[in-house]
Amino acid sequence: MVDITHKSATLRKAIAQATVNVSSENTIRLIEQKQVPKGDIFEFARASALLAIKKTGDMIPDCHPLPVEYAAIRYSLVGLQIRIEVEVHTIYKTGVEVEAMHGASVAALVIYDMLKPVDKQVEIGGIRLLEKRGGKSNESLPWIGQLKAAVVVCSDSVAKGHKQDVSGKLLFELLEQQGLRDIAYAVVADESVAIEERVEHYQQTGIDLLVFTGGTGLSDRDITPDTVAPYITRHIPGIMETARQYGQQRVRTAMLSRGISGFADRMLILTLPGSPNGVRESIAALFPHVLHVFQVRENTGH
Repeated sequence: MVDITHKSATLRKAIAQATVNVSSENTIRLIEQKQVPKGDIFEFARASALLAIKKTGDMIPDCHPLPVEYAAIRYSLVGLQIRIEVEVHTIYKTGVEVEAMHGASVAALVIYDMLKPVDKQVEIGGIRLLEKRGGKSNESLPWIGQLKAAVVVCSDSVAKGHKQDVSGKLLFELLEQQGLRDIAYAVVADESVAIEERVEHYQQTGIDLLVFTGGTGLSDRDITPDTVAPYITRHIPGIMETARQYGQQRVRTAMLSRGISGFADRMLILTLPGSPNGVRESIAALFPHVLHVFQVRENTGH
């Protein structure tokens, strides 16, 4: 099965449709008058569709079991066609489009089975996804490539050449994957003067997003949040709270990170942990949604 442990639970919705075609108006009248010998086709199909939605993870090998928060089955008669519409919601790490399509297909099979004694030419038409919402997508953020970003590694050992930088280069790659193209890169020692110089330099050069990695822990040399804090003119505490919550579900010591975030005038600053896993998890928790702050900054809304 596909690894979804890095994903965050978000609201996901899907609507699928299946069609059943009958051969005569007589079949339609039997349906409308609830005179089909096997019973009310819509109620039987509704119950079966609900069961199918819940059992999708058991029937489709690669589908993850997930909580179904809401399901609805709707019907309409259009000429000699029965249209079945199945809507499914969840708050989880992966979508529910297969659940919706599974429910629609089983509902169509039940209707077929119940109608075949009265209509020998009934047939199942297409099954398709009508709508899918939720999850991560950069498709609605085409302006991301216009943002200017900078990555700053805060590490005495890397600055002195005693260690190779891993976290900063990883952070650089992950930001590129989010659609950012203009990204500066720097390494500084865990010194207030060096960190301050980077903040001021990037403010002057018009950087939109400044991301630090390292120096957010509890040792005497971990001073990144303390040094950055005076520059932040508008704190956004929810950003790093989200990153810590995400990390805490995976590593019990994530709560010890002291990372902060907020705008320094027009530049968004994030202070991430110094470990590669801390960087990877923080980006997974925050992006691309955190980039909406730049739309708000320009008064264009969400």
